[in-house]
Amino acid sequence: MARFKSVMALPNDSTKKTLAVAVVMCLACSIVVAGAAVMLRPLQSANAALDRKRNILAVAGLLQPGQDVEEAFANVQRRMVDLETGEFTDKFMDVEYDQYVAARDPELSVAIPGDEDIAGIGRKARYSEVYLVGEGDDFTQIILPVNGLGLWSTLYGFVSLDQDLKTIQGLKFYDHAETPGLGGEVDNLDWQAQWKGKLAYDDSGEVRIQVIKGVVDENSADAAFSVDGLAGASLTSRGVSQLLRFWLDEQGFGTFLENLRQQGA
Repeated sequence: MARFKSVMALPNDSTKKTLAVAVVMCLACSIVVAGAAVMLRPLQSANAALDRKRNILAVAGLLQPGQDVEEAFANVQRRMVDLETGEFTDKFMDVEYDQYVAARDPELSVAIPGDEDIAGIGRKARYSEVYLVGEGDDFTQIILPVNGLGLWSTLYGFVSLDQDLKTIQGLKFYDHAETPGLGGEVDNLDWQAQWKGKLAYDDSGEVRIQVIKGVVDENSADAAFSVDGLAGASLTSRGVSQLLRFWLDEQGFGTFLENLRQQGA
């Protein structure tokens, strides 16, 4: 302390005093910032969880203007799925879980062979959250998390399937860094509205949904499986097609969805 006082007693134009003051200010600011981060962490986590619920409700078409999110989410069940077996599991049901964080953990994820990694994500978690709209196993929609490379970024979103497990109820991305006005048009509500009623699978169970180049010809044989392309954003459009093909097929939720179909048969 005496040494500090001696430094502070130096003239204001002293280099030693200037450096000492700068160090003290940096330490003080670091303590304030660190303290604020710790204190605000619970609030940030709560806001992130609320935003996730809002996006899940939005993709299912269940969030009305002015409606309380928690109230609307009361009819949505969070479940965990083992992607290898395609079965529900109790793992991570009682803890906070982020499958994209888990995908970076070698013990909780698997590497995707290059020729099968059409979504461009490298690794996938062994377990994934899914959300059922309804009571018990009697659901009206099932909401699946999806992600994959666009042009400039990884797109993170949700796709909702009807209880027939092949009709799309909605597709929504909540995080990406695609070019505004081009690939960023994945946020355009008119484009999002095109997904409702489209078929993800054909009668043989093959994933057929795609974002085409140009505008869908409603008289074409593939119209039910096609959505308009994003003008000037062909790589983002292709990325959306590829990530849906990945997550709806065997590498993603394909086995799980087929198990559900067999149970309902």
